[in-house]
Amino acid sequence: MMAASQMKCLDLTMPTPAENLACDEALLDYCENGYEHEILRFWEPQTYFAVVGYANRVAGEITQRACRAANIPVLRRCSGGGTVLQGPGCLNYSLILKIAEDGPLRGIASANRFILERNRAALGTLPPPAGPRPEPPSAQPQIMLQGHTDLSIGGRKFSGNAQRRKKCFLLFHGTFLLHFDLGLIEETLPLPSRQPEYRLNRAHADFLVNFAAPADSVKRVLRQAWRAFDPLECLPRDRILLLSRDKYATDGWNLKF
Repeated sequence: MMAASQMKCLDLTMPTPAENLACDEALLDYCENGYEHEILRFWEPQTYFAVVGYANRVAGEITQRACRAANIPVLRRCSGGGTVLQGPGCLNYSLILKIAEDGPLRGIASANRFILERNRAALGTLPPPAGPRPEPPSAQPQIMLQGHTDLSIGGRKFSGNAQRRKKCFLLFHGTFLLHFDLGLIEETLPLPSRQPEYRLNRAHADFLVNFAAPADSVKRVLRQAWRAFDPLECLPRDRILLLSRDKYATDGWNLKF
């Protein structure tokens, strides 16, 4: 993997859901086509929309009547994984990382473990949320990696993640539920067709939890963990707009399954 000090940081929320999804794919293409640095991006949408994984069938993963009633559009991302509801209070991050033949990113499972363990350790440096704390202090819930790509606290998920791989680089992106309207997830998403074993068929209200940390604090510890201090100055805007218009804003892509 590239020297960590070469990673660039992009804190940018695009105007539309389609552009935000397009931005991740465009950054992956940008690195694959010769950009010399790895990238850490943050974004937080201001409107609600649902996002299915690349191979998900919309009819089985979305409560379509509720989404239509709430004017929540459905989009499809380029990576795998399950369906998520996006919106205010959900912080997104994206890592574009170089795949080294002898490094931990060479396989899907090892990349999951490597990236999520680093994220878990970084988030563990944050102080616990304000409010009553369990006694003794050792009883404070610990952040854990559970399932294939989840981060949880107290057995409840607050972060889901997915990846897309190319020859030289991979895109690893995910969400952090910080101050999200969890009740809206219950209304718009049925139980997923595929569940990690630790979920135990729990309803969203019993399975999901807000991590309840300030977004700026989460960004800070992740920038430190990945040594992404310098800003990304060259953005592939034309590629973002092209992907947004011709792919992520079209029913042909979003409703293909």
